Amino acid sequence: MSLDKHKPLAERLRPMNLDEFVGQTHLIAPGKPLYEAIKAGRLHSMIFWGPPGTGKTTLARLIANHANAHFLSLSAVLSGVKEIREAVAAAKKVLAEENRRTILFVDEVHRFNKSQQDAFLPHVEDGTFYFIGATTENPSFELNNALLSRARVYVLNSLGEEDLLSVVERALQDGKRGLGHPPIDFPKALRSSYVAAADGDARRLLNLLEITADLLGDGKRAITENIASQVLAGGGVRRFDKQGEDFYNQISALHKSVRGSSPDAALYWFCRMLDGGCDPLYLARRIVRIASEDIGNADPRALQLALNAWDAQERLGSPEGELAMAQALVYLACAPKSNAVYVAYQAARKEAAETGSLGVPVHLRNAPTQLMKNLDYGKSYRYAHDEPDAYAAGENYFPENMGQRQYYRPVLRGLELKIAEKLERLRELDKASRQ
Repeated sequence: MSLDKHKPLAERLRPMNLDEFVGQTHLIAPGKPLYEAIKAGRLHSMIFWGPPGTGKTTLARLIANHANAHFLSLSAVLSGVKEIREAVAAAKKVLAEENRRTILFVDEVHRFNKSQQDAFLPHVEDGTFYFIGATTENPSFELNNALLSRARVYVLNSLGEEDLLSVVERALQDGKRGLGHPPIDFPKALRSSYVAAADGDARRLLNLLEITADLLGDGKRAITENIASQVLAGGGVRRFDKQGEDFYNQISALHKSVRGSSPDAALYWFCRMLDGGCDPLYLARRIVRIASEDIGNADPRALQLALNAWDAQERLGSPEGELAMAQALVYLACAPKSNAVYVAYQAARKEAAETGSLGVPVHLRNAPTQLMKNLDYGKSYRYAHDEPDAYAAGENYFPENMGQRQYYRPVLRGLELKIAEKLERLRELDKASRQ
């Protein structure tokens, strides 16, 4: 057995040229700027941002090969300042002795802190090496602006079904680097199950295939449903980082689906997040937030239903409680929408912060002691229930000299339509009382 056979299948099948590279056709296709730059050997510093198993490391190696550049690799998980210094020294040596350019590839670059990231800057600027960083996290949040300004960001996408099926085919047909000869009999229906379990990750897919080949043993060259079920017994672990980009993107999609009155999309993203391992109680809290922010007083029942769903999840757990949350989501998506309370709250909060400690008008102050009464606390206060229609027309409830404010502007939908009519009638009474 050759030495290569001891390497993992994913490493053996790593593309050796651009023709073998799978996916990312928005970047790696004739006519695309990155593709043409690689073919011409033109180097620049860059950041590859994308999910695991989409080709970030492979692409960096291919760039170095096409440019005949020295390739150095660091992992931000395992490396520190010492390793960075050693890489800088090695790049300078190659430049001085061989007159070759160096590409320094840093995997999981977002794991480096600010000072570690800053350590690369002078060496990128003086041409010691070209920097290529790979990250699964949003560079806008995780990388220093100084580093981002010196590198172009390329976004790599999850591999699609056709891309992953082509990876399977290569593994089956490549007798030298793949699973050997004769090719393993792998029914199309089972291939689809493996592709689904891989969830856009070529490395995960190849690892599943390698496990399957090991289970086949000597002499067996056919994957059966029984073998496939053993390998895929745990199901595919969906890409869902509870602190990362996918988490916030999916909760954003859920919220906007409800806001956009799409119950079907809301259910889809709800189930996606549950499937990825999201805490159902986190979703319950977000559903309550949505009820207040996007439905509000257009349908006050939405908030109560959301709270009931949260209560059901805490009392019943999964999966019964999740059905109650699904019911609440569908109701919220179908309910009339209003962000009037949300907008009013934000405006009032802003003005309260800006106006400082304005005193409460004397007539609105409570007077539990004789001293307070002597100071006219509560004097001339008009008890609304004693007024016509239980409304003290023309009364002022804001701090003196601040003037009247209108933060809350009901929308003309749902119950807020009636609220708007009532508030308009009360404003007319206020105007009449001042004439």
